[in-house]
Amino acid sequence: MPHVVVVGAGFAGLSASSELAKEGFRVTLVDRHPYNTFQPLLYQVATGGLNAGDVTYSLRYFAARHHGVRFRRGSVTGIDHAEQRVVCDDGVTIGYDYLVLATGITTNHFGIPGAAEFTMSMYTRAEALRVRDTIFGSMEIIAGKSHPNTGGFTVLIAGGGATGVEMAGQLAELKQEALPKTYPELNPAQVHVVLVEMAPFVLAPFDDSLRKYALEELIKRGVDVKLNTAISEVHADKVDFKDGSSMPVDLVIWAAGVSGNPILREWGIPIGRGGRIEVNSDLRVMGEERIFAAGDASLTVDNPLPQLAQPAIQGGHFVARQIARLHRGVPTEKFEYHNKGTMATIGRGDAVLQTPFGLKLKGVLAWLGWIGLHIVYILGGRNRVQTLLSLTSRYLLPRRSNAIVGDVMETPKLRAGSRG
Repeated sequence: MPHVVVVGAGFAGLSASSELAKEGFRVTLVDRHPYNTFQPLLYQVATGGLNAGDVTYSLRYFAARHHGVRFRRGSVTGIDHAEQRVVCDDGVTIGYDYLVLATGITTNHFGIPGAAEFTMSMYTRAEALRVRDTIFGSMEIIAGKSHPNTGGFTVLIAGGGATGVEMAGQLAELKQEALPKTYPELNPAQVHVVLVEMAPFVLAPFDDSLRKYALEELIKRGVDVKLNTAISEVHADKVDFKDGSSMPVDLVIWAAGVSGNPILREWGIPIGRGGRIEVNSDLRVMGEERIFAAGDASLTVDNPLPQLAQPAIQGGHFVARQIARLHRGVPTEKFEYHNKGTMATIGRGDAVLQTPFGLKLKGVLAWLGWIGLHIVYILGGRNRVQTLLSLTSRYLLPRRSNAIVGDVMETPKLRAGSRG
């Protein structure tokens, strides 16, 4: 059987690999990490609700469970199109008959000065842990001062999409519930959670009624929501806005946008809007016969899809089926995305959910649906059980202090002050 190399072990890469294994292909799965990360719950890691191990899954175990799949840890640095080989950062090259690019996304700072240097993101396990340790480490630093209540702590979340709303809601909840118990020497009123969005609403993909509901719930939880507000520059201790105003901040969490990995531009493949790989309707890279792209890294030129888990999962399965069709000498098909709906959580017992069939839910029912769906899609039985137990402990049992065990990391503001 032909050899297929799959680059990237996110939703698209794993769904393609598992489907290719069922078809009998030889598969080499390449990723720079030895684990898959369930990105939708990384904000729970960043706020101490889940451990990093709850949302990661061993890729070697994945390969062992799928006949014909071999995992190789490494970063792909280029493609030798003439020889049909991918080049890894350690100099090793891997030949392929077919290639699937599922490299995922990275943070898009949109060229805003200081954003890359002075903000934190949550798109990887390591990033989420840095956010967690910075937030709770800062609380430790402030609590250890002689007069901790004389100062404040402001976290600004840039971006009002699902990630920004979920993070803001969770931080506001921690401020109200965990802070008084864990840090009794601190005044919760001195901790500020700010959500900044350049559009006139949050949660752009949702119906307007759900947007308004989410906004009201965030404000009710104490989040300072600033709509129609664009960031012009980020400093270590403040953020400048395009209207000429500024806001002092201690930490900026960047959830304002994503893009394809910049290294893709060096691989001799067409790159379109947002740094994504341009593909045809059958998800083959434009101008290529044996190279496919799926998931967040791909951009269907005539029908752009949202960068969500469902398009990635469906795209991965579809690519595998097209490779099987090509191997049998059958023409490829056109990818049809089946929208199953979208959801976002705001906090304890509160979420919004909508489907393409007109169903709109908010509050507890949507929140229970959110928990159930995330439990189903996490890889590994142990991870499902542990995540269910952790979320049950966090949300359904009597409220606890949510004390976090981690390293104490300084904010960009504190680091800049120590250097000064």
